[in-house]
Amino acid sequence: MLGGNEVTVAQLAEFDELIDVRSPGEFAEDRLPGARNLPVLDDDERARVGTLYKQVSAFEARKVGAAIAARNIANHIERGLLDRPKTWRPLVYCWRGGKRSESMAHVLREVGWAAKRLAGGYRAYRRTVIDDLERLPRRLSWRVICGRTGSGKSRLLRALDKADAQVLDLEALARHRGSVLGTLPNDPQPSQKWFESLVRERLVAFIPTQPVFVEAESRKIGRLSVPGPLMDAIRAGECIRLETGLAARVELLEDEYAHLIADIDELCARLAVLTSLHGREQIASWQSLARSGRIDELVADLLERHYDPAYLRSTGKNFLGFRNAATFTLEGSSAEAFGVLARKLAAGSPVTPVL
Repeated sequence: MLGGNEVTVAQLAEFDELIDVRSPGEFAEDRLPGARNLPVLDDDERARVGTLYKQVSAFEARKVGAAIAARNIANHIERGLLDRPKTWRPLVYCWRGGKRSESMAHVLREVGWAAKRLAGGYRAYRRTVIDDLERLPRRLSWRVICGRTGSGKSRLLRALDKADAQVLDLEALARHRGSVLGTLPNDPQPSQKWFESLVRERLVAFIPTQPVFVEAESRKIGRLSVPGPLMDAIRAGECIRLETGLAARVELLEDEYAHLIADIDELCARLAVLTSLHGREQIASWQSLARSGRIDELVADLLERHYDPAYLRSTGKNFLGFRNAATFTLEGSSAEAFGVLARKLAAGSPVTPVL
């Protein structure tokens, strides 16, 4: 049973602001999307109080914890909350809806704000994420963009988004382009839990009666795993096959991976990861092309020797609708060409074989 100052995950939209009072480390691993971190105890303070609890007594831990929490709550109010109006309605949560959120919410209510706590805290939210990732994918109608590496699948997703179609861009959420070269510079991937929270946030917002466009992905995007029920639903979806000429694919990839072309040492290091698949002689040949500035030749050879065979093996095997997919051929790589195709797909227009 909920207390008078507690609410459920289903009521999150009723509040003006979500306040996560867990430590910065807990917050970094995962949080409610849109939440602000105002820790009652930081990571070191939480460890100190926990040690006292285990090695001395719960009473000693509560004394020290209360003193630290009081100072931190005061600092948060003075430095970040004094401009909030009396009508402000914050929702406060901690790990399991315990002392940390209770302390912060109590002080905020004493000020006069209508602060509530999330019943069950972050753990209740996490259970909702897991349940929704199991339930929601089956309710949606998936349109899966298939195509060889460099054919412009991600660009088409972005164009579909601009055309107001429903889009789930898993690579954007995962901060990775999905291949051995896919790590983004100075942009680390999120934790697995935060990735799942971001995916769930997108799924909840989709209208079930309208299709959702998504790229054909493997189960792993970098070090992250696509949730199993979502992967299964996508692989059973209707496929759309995007065909793009080799020259255009080379151009698109060189644009997408400009950061690697600008750092040849890093590019060569990434290529070395493929040694077990292609042997040292082939890797040395590709590295030589990179170091001599023959990037067009390198990209074309990588596509023909590595990426295209892998694409044909995996896509036909894993995506049930691939054999009967409507095929669209792009002769160039212009934004206009992607925009035209995106608008056709978003409008549900009949298949046109060539654009």
